Amino acid sequence: MIVMPRRLSDEIATRVRALIEEQHLEAGMKLPAERQLAARLGVSRNSLREALATLVSEGVLLSRRGGGTFVRWQHDGWSEQNIVQPLKTLMENDPDYSFDILEARHAIEASTAWHAAMRATEADKEKLRACFEATQSSDPDIASQADVRFHLAIAEASHNVVLLQTMRGFFDLLQSSVKQSRQRMYLVPPVFAQLTEQHEAILNAILEGDAEAARKAMMAHLGFVHTTIKRFDEDQARQARITRLPGDNDISRENKA
Repeated sequence: MIVMPRRLSDEIATRVRALIEEQHLEAGMKLPAERQLAARLGVSRNSLREALATLVSEGVLLSRRGGGTFVRWQHDGWSEQNIVQPLKTLMENDPDYSFDILEARHAIEASTAWHAAMRATEADKEKLRACFEATQSSDPDIASQADVRFHLAIAEASHNVVLLQTMRGFFDLLQSSVKQSRQRMYLVPPVFAQLTEQHEAILNAILEGDAEAARKAMMAHLGFVHTTIKRFDEDQARQARITRLPGDNDISRENKA
């Protein structure tokens, strides 16, 4: 078997990871300037840029246009875990807490949309377009997954580490409890049409750099999602109660007999 040699950029990426751990750099902390980091590692700036781009794509780092490169995660598992675990326990005891999370998303995603309109790079915009197009799939499972990716892409385009990590944590929490309802939304043509219009309004506002329009479009969209999912859940609970009635009546008749 022929073993392909590791690319130089991969080796540099490994060394950057080691540096993050050695220096105890936590999520949100900034890496040294590119020139200083290249000199410290004894590599060219072009090779370093390629390595940093790899780590950004892997979710290890976050690059902020004109602001440097930041650590996105911490090796000991901080970030989402500190956000997610306490909320996961609450949701296990009472699923209705999922609606508290949906309400919290109003404030958080209004901010991610606003900042994305202000900071999105051309690469960010291209990713947003691709995610939006994927939401048009005729497969409700694919469309619903693309919906999540669209919202996370907006958080990434905000270039705010805290907002992005919080969003990732929230979607991990909501994945199981809301996935079925999200898929159902894509099965109902009028709802699907409204979701498409809302996502397009958010996308266009970000592409045009209109921060206030992006914020308002996101708020309107999340309000619609919240109301729709709640209605679906109420309908499902009502159907479950109706389904149980015949069995209950049969038991009553048998007891009387």
